Amino acid sequence: MQDKVILIVGATGGIGSTLGQKLSNAGAKLILAGRNHQKLTDLSDQLAQKTSVMAVPTDITNPQQVETLMAKALAQFGRIDVLVNAAGAGVMKQYNKVTPEDLDAMLDLNLKGSFYTTQAVANVMKEQRSGHICNIIGILGKHSMAMASAYCASKFGAVGFSKCIAEEVKRYGIKMTLFYFGGIDTPFWDNVALKVDRNKMLTPQTAAEAIEFALKADPQAVPMEINIQPESHLFF
Repeated sequence: MQDKVILIVGATGGIGSTLGQKLSNAGAKLILAGRNHQKLTDLSDQLAQKTSVMAVPTDITNPQQVETLMAKALAQFGRIDVLVNAAGAGVMKQYNKVTPEDLDAMLDLNLKGSFYTTQAVANVMKEQRSGHICNIIGILGKHSMAMASAYCASKFGAVGFSKCIAEEVKRYGIKMTLFYFGGIDTPFWDNVALKVDRNKMLTPQTAAEAIEFALKADPQAVPMEINIQPESHLFF
């Protein structure tokens, strides 16, 4: 990881911030993107004591802001070796209580935002002829669950475009890894009405270790999918 330029989208979330700590200790150069300016500044100031860090407040549902993010990253570091798409939000409701606003929110962030960042960074990596895209999907991008129709729609869509783009860019030395994590105890659940036992969830540390494992794989190895779930709630 030494001197690798890594862009973390959703950097202030539970997985993103934990991963940032881990990668800064490993000597990576970090670009942190997120919507919360203050949290982004605080995290950047903390990690800057260990490595080179750039913070870019970004709303990934806006494609122009995504392009600005890429331009600033290239101006600062000259390349982007890794993208980690860790941004996401959830709406858990019965299907007949999902509002148009709920559906728009899920599709805008989890599907469109992830698409915009993947698309933009793939263009950068295509010119470099190297790179690694890590899209954090979650287990509900692979398995359906009651009360999660809007969320699953966005995540199943993210899997679809990720696999299609992976086929198009693999000839340029670009890897794609999809992460199907089960429930992880992060602030994601703070605004979710669904009753869950967070004590039995995975930790952000477990997720960060899995991402780091994929990034440290042998150059010729492509870890295409990583599926980790809590023992108490398994999908097969």
